[in-house]
Amino acid sequence: MNGIGLDQLNAFLHVARLGGVGKAADALRLTQPAVTARIRNLEQTIGSALFSRGTGGMRLTERGELLLKYAEKFESLHDLMTRDIVAPDALEGRLRIGVSETIAQCWLPELIARLHERHPRLEIEFNVDISTNLRAALLDRALDLAVLLGPISEYTVENVELPGFDLAWYVSATAPHCDVPVDYLKRPVLTYARQTRPYRELRELLLERVGPDVAMFPSSSLSTCFRLVEADLGVAALPRALGSDYVARGTIKEFDPGWVPSPLNFTATYLAEPRRTLCETAARLARDVAFEFADHKQYL
Repeated sequence: MNGIGLDQLNAFLHVARLGGVGKAADALRLTQPAVTARIRNLEQTIGSALFSRGTGGMRLTERGELLLKYAEKFESLHDLMTRDIVAPDALEGRLRIGVSETIAQCWLPELIARLHERHPRLEIEFNVDISTNLRAALLDRALDLAVLLGPISEYTVENVELPGFDLAWYVSATAPHCDVPVDYLKRPVLTYARQTRPYRELRELLLERVGPDVAMFPSSSLSTCFRLVEADLGVAALPRALGSDYVARGTIKEFDPGWVPSPLNFTATYLAEPRRTLCETAARLARDVAFEFADHKQYL
């Protein structure tokens, strides 16, 4: 290891995994010239090219493949050392979390608070997006932890199951009464964004049970859906954990057309390789917070 710096190895691992200097620079929050310089310095120290550079991108050379094995072992040892020796309140670095909006509306603030309490020097980034985009970002290593509609069926990831969210049908408290609740579904149906699993499932159920004439208004904002229901501009099947507060305020009410979409099942998902104890810790903490939230809502 004489002459090889940790920053150089880290840059090498990122370029090898992400397939290019640009993505590695984004992940490391460095400029591309800075990453290129680290790779060139590492190659000069070793005395051999680590990547072949061509139109197809950067590929590891034979010497690069050999270094990758040693670098991954060193990375794993460094992670174990950090876990066992560095005090939690002294841990520095960055954790990039992506969550679905349902989670952001429910227990994300508590998760962030507990992570910050445990690791006050840790920089926590979080992004709210639909599960399709979160999955792509995680597999592209642009996220460290994704809380999304899961699980992700990839051998490269670990999925920690979280409690699900039951859905309920809601209509404005000021809406005219329907003797037959299913008649409420003749109104526009507000729902999750078009590229999501809940939207696809609800569309199929409405087509099967109501017919092709139902108007669906997809949205990426659950809070907007609730506001539109309050304004009597449509009905919606949304998480009861969120709808209960609106019902308590008397602005919306539940109705039962005889069926409801299946619960939303989430996982806290992270990459299994490279192993990062911090990601495992954050996923377990997300599970604890999620179950506490579910228990609290159950006894309200």
